[in-house]
Amino acid sequence: GGCGGLLGRGKGNRWDPSDFLLQQKSECHFLNGTQWVQYLDRYFYDRQEFVCFDSDLGKHVAITALGEVYAETMNSDKQIMQYQKARVDRFCRHNYEALNYEPTVTISPTKMDPASPNTILLCTARGFYPLEIEIQWLKNGELEEEGVAFGEELQNGDWTYQLQVMLETQPQWGDIYTCQVGHVSLEAPITVQWGKPLPSARSKLWTGIMGAVIGATFLAVGLFSYLKSKKDESGGLEEKLWGGDHLGEDSHRAQQVAKRVSLRNSLGTSVGQGGYKGRSSNLLWAISG
Repeated sequence: GGCGGLLGRGKGNRWDPSDFLLQQKSECHFLNGTQWVQYLDRYFYDRQEFVCFDSDLGKHVAITALGEVYAETMNSDKQIMQYQKARVDRFCRHNYEALNYEPTVTISPTKMDPASPNTILLCTARGFYPLEIEIQWLKNGELEEEGVAFGEELQNGDWTYQLQVMLETQPQWGDIYTCQVGHVSLEAPITVQWGKPLPSARSKLWTGIMGAVIGATFLAVGLFSYLKSKKDESGGLEEKLWGGDHLGEDSHRAQQVAKRVSLRNSLGTSVGQGGYKGRSSNLLWAISG
């Protein structure tokens, strides 16, 4: 019995999938945790739903004319009805308590229009179960409501979901944006921050040190250039005083004069007591001569 009786058209012992497709889909819907639980057992034939069990109504409901016979048959079967009603606790509430997956939360900034001063901040919560989740944007600790847009919950195919919440804003230096996520799987909300923090005291210290180093470097370079230019100027003056290219010739002449002075001094010392005068006169002569 049950679902097997619905697949009554076959060719021998083999089913031809081109003739029909029957699908069953069981859903659990929760509100405020498990305070309110709705269980749906839905049946589709060729993608068209034809009958469904709704735990809120406590019976099967015909969606199309095809489903009327099945709804009446299943509603009159006490065993089927007892099984379906028990699924609220055995299937939905049991899985809700057993399958709690914490979300992972990230923030990604983007610009839709490069010319616009606005920035789009996307807060993405991934891999959470059950579906109920609370996501809020805060700016500098205050709740943001303007510019907030919620995306659609997406199923990951493994019972978990993902959800994006967008905030369009104009961040300034010092602004801190926080995406706060609350979920039944968490003992405390998850908070992820993004912003443009002001320079810290350490950053200011390093900036000052780097500025001092750069300033000292420029000062050293400037002082070196100044001293080099003064040296070049003194060298030019020396060329003017000593004749530039004639420095070698003048040095040779001075050496000749010194030799002559030495010779006259030696002659003067052999005179005796009057040698001092003779040496002086010879010295004067040597210098003048």
